[in-house]
Amino acid sequence: MAVTWVNGVPCDRIAVNDRGLAYGDGLFETIAVVAGRPRLWEAHLDRLRAGCARLQLPEPPAEPLWREARALCRQQPTGHGLLKLLYTRGSGGRGYAPPAEPEGTRILTLHPWPDWPETHWRNGIELFLCQTRLARQPLLAGLKHLNRLEQVLARSEWSDERWAEGLVRDGEGWLIEGTASNLFGVAGETLITPPLDDCGVAGVMRRNIMLLSDELQIPYEVTPVDPNALRGMDEVFVSNSLAGIWPVRGLSDGTVWAAPGPVTRRLQQALCAQGVVPGPGRGEA
Repeated sequence: MAVTWVNGVPCDRIAVNDRGLAYGDGLFETIAVVAGRPRLWEAHLDRLRAGCARLQLPEPPAEPLWREARALCRQQPTGHGLLKLLYTRGSGGRGYAPPAEPEGTRILTLHPWPDWPETHWRNGIELFLCQTRLARQPLLAGLKHLNRLEQVLARSEWSDERWAEGLVRDGEGWLIEGTASNLFGVAGETLITPPLDDCGVAGVMRRNIMLLSDELQIPYEVTPVDPNALRGMDEVFVSNSLAGIWPVRGLSDGTVWAAPGPVTRRLQQALCAQGVVPGPGRGEA
């Protein structure tokens, strides 16, 4: 059962006029908890601050937020779980105009670690190619804002457990990301990921993988990818802050890849060495 704090107090309720509820006026982060500690915390906080600047939200207080996160994570009996941080503009009157002096609402919720099959990490997954398209909106591109209806619609397109994740495109047909992950391909020895200038979420794990690529001297490019280009990739994988890296072995249109490929496995091993996600199937860092 989830444990929830609101503004530093154990509580599972917010005001009905909170703008996060009324308008999706806010941001969120989903953070891996490994061995009782929130991982990649600074990267999550950096993205949250950048989102606050873009949406003109007051920044949440960093020190109290860290203390609350640490205290909440220590309540996870297994030591591994996920911490969801929601930050809204707070309460306001009716209408879109934001309050002149907003008081943000911070919500922290601790959940058990997802019950994913170990094979997702070791042997790879299959992806469903969604028909729902992402709208282009550069003002919101990259942000993990609270408006997730596009992802809800895309995820509703399949129910077969064969597909562990779905791929979404923009209105022009370019591949952008998974419904809850970022997309990577490998062409030769070069790592490739789509740009997120017009839509999509700039994942914290995506950023971490790029930094790891620099350390491992794996060249990477941020370049547009369409379905035909993806089909020609030597390796494909998806990433997020909880799953780390899942190799991709197939697409719902019949495309097949060998998974995991050598670049994918090398990056997976680097993530294990970082201790930012539990080891697959063992609940260990």
